[in-house]
Amino acid sequence: QVQLVESGGGLVQAGGSLRLSCAASGRTFSTYDMGWFRQAPGKERDFVAAIKWSGSNTYYADSVKGRFSISRDNAKNTLYLQMDSLRPEDTAVYYCAAAPRPTLLLRTQSAYDYWGQGTQVTVSS
Repeated sequence: QVQLVESGGGLVQAGGSLRLSCAASGRTFSTYDMGWFRQAPGKERDFVAAIKWSGSNTYYADSVKGRFSISRDNAKNTLYLQMDSLRPEDTAVYYCAAAPRPTLLLRTQSAYDYWGQGTQVTVSS
């Protein structure tokens, strides 16, 4: 089992940047595929980005492609999401998630067994 704790959220003006972190407990982080999802008020939780266990492959939602970058440091058991050129529509609670089994379905929530508590990102216009 792994525990995930997000940090780095906050209030930022449109066009600004934030870097989210997700600290994972346990010794198996390096074997997990990881993802970021977000949930805006009154909306469903949506896929944002994902990264394979080795860091060799990354995947992005069309809405964030070219603005967000997912990365990981397996030595530090930490997942990151660099968010640039933020827009008001990026306002949401951001969650990191861990998929303990190899999967090609990293854009779907069902691929992930473990979730963090979320961190709020608010982008003002």
